[in-house]
Amino acid sequence: MSVLFVLVVAGCVDRDLPVATDVDATRGAALFDASCADCHGADGRGGVGPDLTMLSADAGGTFPRDAVMAQIDGLGRHGDSDAVMPEFGAGDMGATVIVEHDGLGTPVPADLLALTTYLETIQR
Repeated sequence: MSVLFVLVVAGCVDRDLPVATDVDATRGAALFDASCADCHGADGRGGVGPDLTMLSADAGGTFPRDAVMAQIDGLGRHGDSDAVMPEFGAGDMGATVIVEHDGLGTPVPADLLALTTYLETIQR
């Protein structure tokens, strides 16, 4: 399966991170280090938060990209008083890019996609 990324809006340059429309694992790793490692560990294997390196294994061997993006964004848990993880979608998640699959395009914040791309690379 191939996913085509089409840049829709040019992003701003973040102080210490690559350009906001970068959706690769390198940018995702920097975002993870800045926003996720305190709870999920520097290697993603857990700590206060759960192990993020087993998401594919727990989903039958396929990385659950859409579910991961929804969890990070906070979709479906807005206002949930039991939710421990912050709703990162409530903040600035970067410029929008279009993820095209089977002829349908979905706008996704670039930082959300970069972080998800990185998480896919650390699966074991």
